[in-house]
Amino acid sequence: MHKQFSGQTAVVTGGASGIGAAIARRFAAQGAAVLIADRDEAGADHIAAQLRAGGAQASALGADLADPAQPARIVAGAQQRYGALDIVVHNAAYFPLTDFTAIDAPLLERTFAVNVWAAFHLLQAALPGFQARGGGRMLVTSSVTGPRVAYPGLAHYAASKSAVNGFIRAAALEVARHGVTVNGVEPGMIQTPAQANLGDAGVTGQLRQRIPLGRLGTPDDIAGAMLFLASPDAAYITGQTIIVDGGALLPEN
Repeated sequence: MHKQFSGQTAVVTGGASGIGAAIARRFAAQGAAVLIADRDEAGADHIAAQLRAGGAQASALGADLADPAQPARIVAGAQQRYGALDIVVHNAAYFPLTDFTAIDAPLLERTFAVNVWAAFHLLQAALPGFQARGGGRMLVTSSVTGPRVAYPGLAHYAASKSAVNGFIRAAALEVARHGVTVNGVEPGMIQTPAQANLGDAGVTGQLRQRIPLGRLGTPDDIAGAMLFLASPDAAYITGQTIIVDGGALLPEN
C-alpha cells in the first residue's frame, strides 16, 4: 500500500510526548523517516523505539530549543541520518503558568527562545536543503491563546504565539520562491500531559463544558491537521493557520 510520505524525512521538535509524539507517529505511519528532537532525550528515544518496532525509520536527538545552536544541529542530524529533509514541524513550546506580575526577563527570554526564535533558526537551517529538494514544508504548532484569546497566567505564552503567527505569514512570503510553504495549527484545549499545567480535573471539566463538540481535543486531532498541511493536497496553501478547537471560539459569549 502506498504511504503518503514514503521517501520523505520529517523533523518533529517536542516529539517526546503529547502533540509532538502524535505528530511523529502519524508521519511515521505514512512512511516518513522521522527525527524526534526533544529536551527529554529519554522520552524521545522511547517514542522512536516504538516507531522502529512498528517498522518505521525513526531516531531521537536530545536538544534544548532555547539554545540557538540546536536548530542547525537538529537539521544536520536529520540530513546525516536520512540523506535529506523535507518537513520540519516545530512543536516544542514553553509555557509555565505564571501570574502576570511574576513574569520576569529570564521567563520571557526562554519562552520566546523556544517558541519563536527556534522557528526562525529551524527554517534558516533547513532552507538550503529544501531548495536542493525543490521545496519543503515548515509547520509550526501555534495556539488560539494569543492570536485569538487570552488565558490568565499565560501572557508570556500568548505574546509568543502571536509572534509565531507573524512568523508564519512573513516567512511564507519570503520563502515561497523556493517552493517552500510555511503554515501552522492553532490548537484549542488539548488533552495532553502539559495540559495539566492549566489546572486540576475540575478545571478540565469546566473547559470541556464550554466546547461545542463536548470534549477536549486529542493530540491526534492536531496531528491530522499537520499531516494535511504537509500533504500534496495543501501544496497551494501557505502563510495560514488552521484552528483546531472543537468550535470553542464560535459562541459569541
